Formats: sequence, C-alpha cells, structure tokens
Amino acid sequence: MIHYDHGIHAIDTAYVRPVFDASHLIVHEGRAAFVDTGVSHSVPLLLAALDDLSLAPTAVDFVFLTHVHLDHAGGAGQLMQALPNAQAVLHPRGAPHMIDPRKLIEASIAVYGAETYARLYGEILPIDAARVVASSPGQHFSLAGRGLEILHTPGHALHHQAIFDHHSRGIFTGDTFGLSYREFDVDGRALALPTTTPTQFDPDQLVDSIRRILALQPQAAYFTHYGEVRDLVRIGADLERQIGEYVRIARSHAALDAESARQAIRTDLAAFLRDEVRRHGCRLSGAEVDGLLENDVALNTDGLLVWLSRRKS
Repeated sequence: MIHYDHGIHAIDTAYVRPVFDASHLIVHEGRAAFVDTGVSHSVPLLLAALDDLSLAPTAVDFVFLTHVHLDHAGGAGQLMQALPNAQAVLHPRGAPHMIDPRKLIEASIAVYGAETYARLYGEILPIDAARVVASSPGQHFSLAGRGLEILHTPGHALHHQAIFDHHSRGIFTGDTFGLSYREFDVDGRALALPTTTPTQFDPDQLVDSIRRILALQPQAAYFTHYGEVRDLVRIGADLERQIGEYVRIARSHAALDAESARQAIRTDLAAFLRDEVRRHGCRLSGAEVDGLLENDVALNTDGLLVWLSRRKS
C-alpha cells in the first residue's frame, strides 16, 4: 500500500504483476470509499488494507467503479458482500453488468478460456440491485462531508466515469487518462500512454474527456494503472498527440485484410511506444519496454481494429 496526502491510499491488487493494477482507498473522518477493486483474488488485500488503517468494513460507504472491465471491477461483487454499509456507484451503462455479470463472464471465458479466466479473475459475484447507484454526470456524493463528483468520461468505454475529489482536488481516472507505469518514471516525471482496448474506443470522445478532466484543474490524477501522477497539463497534451498517432497508424492500414491489418498495426504501435518511452528519457532497453507493454499493444491493436470496423460500417 502507498500512502498519499489527503487520506488517499493505493493498494496493489496483485493482478498480473506488482505495481500494475491499483484499488484506491479514500479515508476521511473515519469513513472510507474504494475506487475500483481489482479482481476477486484482490479482495483479501483490500480488506487487509482496511485493517491496517484500523477501519472496520462497516466504515466503507462507497465502492466507486470507473468502469466494469474486470481488472477494475471483477472483485466488486465479492467486496460488496464484505462491506455491509457500502453502495456501489457505477455508470448507468455498466450497472446492469454488475447486477447480473453473466455476459461479462461469458465474454471473458470466450476470450481467455475457462482455465485462464479462473486463474486471472476467480469467481465474479453479482451485486444486489438495491445497493447499486447508477450515476449521473455532475452527481455529488458525500464521504463524511468530503465531496466526490462524478464525470462521465467516454472514449475508452461508453460506460466510463471518473471521480473528482473536491477535498484533494485529485481525480480518479480509471483508464480515461491512460496508463502510467512507474517503471517508465524518469527523475520523478511520469509517462502516460493511451489505452484503446476493445470494444468501445472512440478517439474523439476520449480527447474530449481528457480536456474536460483538465478543465477541472486537478492537482493529481490517481490511475488504476498506476497510482498518483501529477504534471497533468503536460501529460494531457502528450495523450492527445499519442491518440492522434494511434489513429494515424490504424488508418494507414485500413485497406488491408483483417489479419494483415492486425499485424501491421501491432508492429507500428509497438515501435511508436518504444519511441515514446525513449523520448521520455527512460533508459530501459527495447526488449524491456516490449515486455512491459506486450499485452497493452495487443489489446490496443484490437481496440483500433474494432474502431476501424465501426467506421467502415
């Protein structure tokens, strides 16, 4: 667990690798809220974090889910069973999938196979509909008087939301503000990269969401991947430029058949990201960068292919 200012804590969910996937815990005046949960296997770690902070499960008022992709929300049902007073706050497009997660489960098994799915995600439990709040843009929640405001932030997914904390002037961005792996930090300066995973990537919506986040003038962003990041104006400008390059790469191969386009986009995207890491000043080798970003390149390629397909239809 990493302890930040203003009662904000990042808990490593132990998903995939260390310092890859975080659940954030906000603590204020003896009350608490989680933002994202990791997977079902992560839940004991989240409950242990409460114990480490001398908080009972009854002290948790909210579980905010930025979106229902399983690395962010797979453990939500199991966690909610351990938090008797908590409400789960989701985008209205995502709420039905947490109340009845069968489609999420079926889709994930189709992608990963039953054995890998079980190893990565464990058992995904439903959340009682009576404990689910479908959020509205601009809706405010009070954590012992601490204002937490909802922004609907499509682009990565149509059902994505971010949570702006008026007390700290920090924002919990899920995947809207990209991912920022600590391995790429240079002299305390973070690098963020867009994530365009399928199936709902939309570059125009994503850029608009990034601009609306920056318009709040947040002091820090708290990334699920990974932790506290500052210097957000610079990072936002980088993300817009990078999204433009993702789009250019995808369009440049739009005339190819699906499999050829996949290979070409993947190759060009990997090369672009290696250049971005080098441009940032990071001294990791190309092979080390490829190893850290291999899964992201594959998922981002799929997201760009789905986006191209929608544009053609």
